[in-house]
Amino acid sequence: MMMQILIALAAGAASALMFVSIISGAMVSLVLFYLAPLPLMVAALGWGTASALVGGLLGSVAIGTILGLPYMAAFGLTIALPAFWLGHLALLAKPVETAPSAQPVLEWYPTGRILAWIAGFAALTTIVALLSLGTDATAITEMLKRALTRMFGMRDAGSSDAASTDQLVTVLAAIAPSAATMVAMLTLAVNLWLAGRITRTSGRLARPWPQLDLTELPPMTLAALALVLALAFTGGLTALISQIIVAALVMAYALSGFAVLHMLTQGAQLRGLWLSSSYAAVLIFGWPLLMMTALGLVDAAFGLRRRKLARPGRSPSQ
Repeated sequence: MMMQILIALAAGAASALMFVSIISGAMVSLVLFYLAPLPLMVAALGWGTASALVGGLLGSVAIGTILGLPYMAAFGLTIALPAFWLGHLALLAKPVETAPSAQPVLEWYPTGRILAWIAGFAALTTIVALLSLGTDATAITEMLKRALTRMFGMRDAGSSDAASTDQLVTVLAAIAPSAATMVAMLTLAVNLWLAGRITRTSGRLARPWPQLDLTELPPMTLAALALVLALAFTGGLTALISQIIVAALVMAYALSGFAVLHMLTQGAQLRGLWLSSSYAAVLIFGWPLLMMTALGLVDAAFGLRRRKLARPGRSPSQ
């Protein structure tokens, strides 16, 4: 019990310090900020979700005491709550088979549903952040434009091409909510994966490692994407919120697409080259992420992985 308390204190303090480091403005602080959920997720997966809950609460209270309620709410919503809940879901299991002389076989919470929760958290945090700027789409867009104008004004103070800068600011303000959502989702997914690898390496992971290439979003996710995609063209605040949800689901299907790629290339020649080239292309150019999204959508609609697993002699582990 004492060890869990110490772990909770250490995880909460580490996450809080990494979160507030962004105030310094240093480049390394950006990396620390994005990794802020990691200590709490490690505590959740290695020492139980109670450790993450206590650590998150202590970190929130400490930040609120020093920096005020807005920072406390931001830490609690974007760092502590997702770390605790995703850790809880990753350790959630139910028995599916019981034998008198053997331990029960457990069915763990599907990784595809965890991915859907990550998309939900990413969309929620972005929506809340934007609503803090205004209560309608016009006000939010104007606030984003002002922030971007100040940033570009400092960088291009001697530039005479004000019209070009204004056009760039308008484009960036339009795509900023979607981009922020994708970054938030990728950050949570990477942190959860890193936390799993760390606890697995240390021998503290309380569950078997999931087969990530079988990650599949819930069937209704495709219908939800179609609905919010239609709402994204309605205009106003509804359209802005819908665009954020679309961005989260697009990133979810992109990650699912990478899982499909891992599955379909099993046993293929030069598999390592194919996978490394795909990841490198996405990191360098960005737009190949749309191809991964398309692959995830095709698999969701036509079951590419199920067809491969249904072939004679195939098993999920092959």
